[in-house]
Amino acid sequence: MNEITVPALVPSATTGNLSNLIAERAWFEPERITMSRPLGDGWQPMTAKEVEAEVRAAAKGLVAAGIGIGDRVAIMARTRYEWTILDFAIWYAGGSVVPIYETSSAEQIDWILSDSGSVAVIVETPTHRELLETVRPTHVKQVWTMTEDVLATLKRSGSSISDEEIDRRRNSLEPSTLATLIYTSGTTGKPKGVQLTHGNFLSECGNVVQGASDLFLKPGGSTLLFLPVAHVFGRMVQIGAISAGLHLAHCSDPVGRLQQDLGSFKPTFVLAVPRIFEKVYNGAEAKADAAGKGKIFRKAAEVAIAYSESLDKRGFNPLLMLKHALFDALVYKKIRLAMGGRVENAISGGAPLGTRLGHFYRGAGITILEGYGLTETTAGATLNLSDSLRVGSVGKPIPGTSIKIAEDGEVLIRGPIVMDGYWQNQAANDEVFTSDRWFKTGDLGRIDEEGFLFIVGRKKELIVTAGGKNVAPAVLEDRLRAHPLVSQCMVVGDNQPFIAALVTIDQDALKSWIVANKKEGASLATLTNDPDLIAVVQTAIDDANKAVSKAESIRKFTILDTDFTIAGGQLTAKLSIKRHVVAQEFASEIQALFAK
Repeated sequence: MNEITVPALVPSATTGNLSNLIAERAWFEPERITMSRPLGDGWQPMTAKEVEAEVRAAAKGLVAAGIGIGDRVAIMARTRYEWTILDFAIWYAGGSVVPIYETSSAEQIDWILSDSGSVAVIVETPTHRELLETVRPTHVKQVWTMTEDVLATLKRSGSSISDEEIDRRRNSLEPSTLATLIYTSGTTGKPKGVQLTHGNFLSECGNVVQGASDLFLKPGGSTLLFLPVAHVFGRMVQIGAISAGLHLAHCSDPVGRLQQDLGSFKPTFVLAVPRIFEKVYNGAEAKADAAGKGKIFRKAAEVAIAYSESLDKRGFNPLLMLKHALFDALVYKKIRLAMGGRVENAISGGAPLGTRLGHFYRGAGITILEGYGLTETTAGATLNLSDSLRVGSVGKPIPGTSIKIAEDGEVLIRGPIVMDGYWQNQAANDEVFTSDRWFKTGDLGRIDEEGFLFIVGRKKELIVTAGGKNVAPAVLEDRLRAHPLVSQCMVVGDNQPFIAALVTIDQDALKSWIVANKKEGASLATLTNDPDLIAVVQTAIDDANKAVSKAESIRKFTILDTDFTIAGGQLTAKLSIKRHVVAQEFASEIQALFAK
């Protein structure tokens, strides 16, 4: 099968906008608990009416500060309650939102603010504000700080703005109106602004919520949002939860507080990147090893996988069932408790989960529904469902979406979830859209006979870490090669927890360096582990890392004792790196970089 279309469950919107999700919930179900905000080690429930009042008050403050209809306002913060309130407040004020990762470098902040023409910025902390001020463009007229009680500040300053003015502004937004500009890394140095409209999100959320109604519309359903809201996946979780009326809470510190917040909030399902599921699994295995029960855990994992696989075969094995019941009490229950105790289903996206992990979790009582999409497709374009699941695939197209496999194997997507285009970048639009408006993903895939999509490779060079972070290698590699001692380099880290690099040394420059550092007689083979040479390369790494966020930065590197050349087959005639050749030739060196 080369093409599949799933009919829409929710037709494309012809009127309305995202602000209606908040306003209508407050009107029709004012006392429904729709959010909880952190309060000490617990949670403060917020009704739909209270949430709408906070959004409206913040919008008034934005209007009083001069934010106009169509203005772009940036938010630079971790995932937190205020992010969601201010996201909707900007729409209530008639503006559009420009997310910035809180880990972004000064160069990235400068580019995003300048390219988007944002007139105001809301940062999380004074430290963020100080960084912003080093590159603040003149057109950024206002800066607010979340930790300085931004909601109360905006409420006070907007007290003179009428409800009628807010309603006029939010009702001026249409499905075709720009909702957000999300900057995503490409294969060149400058991130591109993905234009997503209110209609894009309404189509995505409406069809996902209806298609996965057993998750989103489950009575008493709740979810804990810990993905970055600056990422389209986190944004979709936020808007989808509000659209469905789920009880939503935020975790700002997944590293330090996720276990605690899962335990206290007890969500019914979660949406995460594979790295989170890997950490839960690895943590449980480490605890078992420390307690001398590692063999029991690994046997339990084998049984969970076999049990899940048996569900697909629809067979019945009494001995397997007995083992599964035993390990459920000994092991699987603890896995479920690590995720709060009430989670039965989860959605994974952003990077491949892996068949083994998918089967393990389903066997342990948590079915992970893997999906696939990009920023340009408003997050998910395909999704496995509880009643239509194939572990190892990324599911079927969400309703209203078409998937096609091009002749060269590239995955193409068309439908109302596909972006309007890149912001002020027609050349990039021409590259990614076919003449009949299919979006070219850059990924390679196949569709099986039942319509499930499998991603089999990446046509483009963009690296996607295990945490779902997009990293453009050219940004780092160009900076690295600028150092006189560096000849070539290749950034690696696809499906890995961090970014690393292979570095080769310029032979001519090395000769001078050897003399200057009194290392006569040394060969490149002996110098690859020389502390002085490593320190010099580290300075080049540090300089390259200034251009990117911490999540995109190179954490480890290795110096190779040979160079990449045309004759050796590692470089093309125009000196571009043949990444697949280098990856195969230096597979052991790459593996060593990510070894524990």
